Formats: sequence, C-alpha cells, structure tokens
Amino acid sequence: MYAVFRSGGKQYRASTGDRLRLERLDASVGDSISFDEVLLVGEGENVRIGSPLVEGGKIEGTVLAQGRGKKIEVVKFKRRNNYKRQHGHRQYFTEVEITSISGA
Repeated sequence: MYAVFRSGGKQYRASTGDRLRLERLDASVGDSISFDEVLLVGEGENVRIGSPLVEGGKIEGTVLAQGRGKKIEVVKFKRRNNYKRQHGHRQYFTEVEITSISGA
C-alpha cells in the first residue's frame, strides 16, 4: 500500500518502511509523528483519491535524524561589469521512516 501526502508545501509518495527526507519539522530524534494531509491512499485497483484530502487518512512515522543537506552554490555574474556575487545554501531536513498507513 502506498500514499501521497503533503508536508512543508511539497507532496511525497510513501510506502510502509520508506525513509524520506522532508522539510524540517519540529520533532526530536526518536519521536513519533503523524501526517493528516493525505491526498491519495491505495494499492492496485483499490485507490482512494481525496478532494482534496482523504477522509480518515493518516500516516505514522518515526523521526530518524535532523540535519542539513549538501551545499548549493549560488552565483550571480555579469561579464565586463565587474559584478560577481557568490554564496552557498544548505537546506535543513528531517529524515522520517514511515511505520504505518491507514485510510484505505
């Protein structure tokens, strides 16, 4: 069974046992976390699509880690104008393992 849910302004597809890197969530390592904004739940021909959310849909997970991703270099450059701006960005993330999906 898989589900599509919304977290941090993005949509993720998850199955039981998957490890996902989500936008940073306020939770400590080892905490249990649940997602209520489930958009789709199902498997094979038994698929429930919400409008916009599936009633009774819920995804449970466990927080495995909090961290920061790889550095992304941002460069602005204009030739012959003595203009160059360069900086980096590291996005915060929360790694979650999906433990159960309900709502089918």
